[in-house]
Amino acid sequence: MSKFPSLKNHLLIAMPTLKDIHFSRSVTLLCEHNEDGAMGLVINHPLEFSTTELLEHMEIPCSLNQNINPVFAGGPVQVDRGFVVHRAENIWKSSIILDKDISITTSSDILHAIGRHEISDEAFIALGYAGWEAGQLEREIMENSWLTVPVDPSIIFSTDIEKRWEKAVEILGIDPNNLSEFAGHA
Repeated sequence: MSKFPSLKNHLLIAMPTLKDIHFSRSVTLLCEHNEDGAMGLVINHPLEFSTTELLEHMEIPCSLNQNINPVFAGGPVQVDRGFVVHRAENIWKSSIILDKDISITTSSDILHAIGRHEISDEAFIALGYAGWEAGQLEREIMENSWLTVPVDPSIIFSTDIEKRWEKAVEILGIDPNNLSEFAGHA
């Protein structure tokens, strides 16, 4: 069997047949994908609270300007762990550069910067992550659970949350209305 190419820096687009509550109509930014498995962050499932509310809960000072950006459910694994997805313009204590335009940071220094509004609005927090063991993501793709497309920063930072799934599908040249709710194999 040939080696499956790495999908790091790709978006996973859930097919309509994927009914798992964590991934239904999700768009997931793949941060890592290798022979050991994959890790990603769901970028279109907002939680019921804002960034300011999360920072206040963590006792991180926030300036008077409220950051109303939602916090996202990044996935079902380690939901108490936070990841900040942001433009790659600054590097923090614990940053991973995914793409020339996208970084992921897990250190608290960026949270303090967000509280002080020293970082652009093109940043958001995801709690938890999506993880796949070795070979699992490849099997799910072969079973038609996911479509993949190279990462497009405009979907992550410039597209309305509720439109991210449709925009990601459209990058593939597919009309989202033509995707079937039923799985099938030719």
